[in-house]
Amino acid sequence: MANTANLTRKSIKRRSVRSYLISWFLRRNFKPKLLSPDFDAPRFRQSLDRDMGRNPVATDVEIEAFEQDGIRAEWNIPAGEKSSQVILYCHGGGYLFGSPLAYRTFTTRLAKQSGARVFVLDYRLAPEHPFPAAADDALAAYYYLLETRDPRTIVLAGDSAGAGLCLSLLAQIKEAGLPMPAAAMLLSPYADLSTTGVSLDSNSHSCAMFSGDSIRRAAATYLAGADALDPRASPLFADYTGFPPLLIYVSDSEVLRDDGIRVAEKAAVAGVTTELQIWRGQPHVWPLFVPRLPEAVTVLDEMAAFCKAAS
Repeated sequence: MANTANLTRKSIKRRSVRSYLISWFLRRNFKPKLLSPDFDAPRFRQSLDRDMGRNPVATDVEIEAFEQDGIRAEWNIPAGEKSSQVILYCHGGGYLFGSPLAYRTFTTRLAKQSGARVFVLDYRLAPEHPFPAAADDALAAYYYLLETRDPRTIVLAGDSAGAGLCLSLLAQIKEAGLPMPAAAMLLSPYADLSTTGVSLDSNSHSCAMFSGDSIRRAAATYLAGADALDPRASPLFADYTGFPPLLIYVSDSEVLRDDGIRVAEKAAVAGVTTELQIWRGQPHVWPLFVPRLPEAVTVLDEMAAFCKAAS
């Protein structure tokens, strides 16, 4: 059992009509594509960039491309920036798809709401670049930020595979003896590539975006034969002692629910101040549907407040 002194657990039961509608749309139009026997990750990521890249970004946020020493990323810089804080954001996509372009609707709003620069990492993707490429890229990005930033002003954030990558990065930071960032925010973390979470199957029908089988296929593609128990791939199995405070969101109906719950409980046992929020019936990483989804707006506000309080 988790140490309740370190774990705050909240259950949010309200759900908007828009949440039902978005979940219905995803279940009909997104979920089947990932189960298709001819699923092609590079082709899928191109279509996702095209479709999500059309969504409007936040006003008064400058987007600046970055490439240096093999690190590719995008800065989202709020106008009139006053905060010294920076958010290192790792996008989701099962290590197979996703990009800074596809995430601009969310990350620009995170920058504007928090007042902090957001460094959206464009890490290498499988199958072209299997494990440990993404983990290596995340560590390289953190080394880069440490060149000019006080670690106490750095907050990690990510969703799904990107949230798992943030945890992987924390494990690598600890292993390398580097200073820890101020905090980490994790949306529906994909933290166990050995795929032992009960919810992978129990929520396979209720999850609007994924099934247990699509999660297992993504894990196998990224690992490409590597050890699934390596903490850089499956940070659920890392030693959390010394990790910074964690803010974790999961939906009770998603297949990755148990990854997030187990991460929260393990972190609390290790003495990490952890807040876990379990929301009823929301689609996987629902905060990405800001500003259309009221529940996404609420979480974005909370994330911004968490960032401001972290440094």
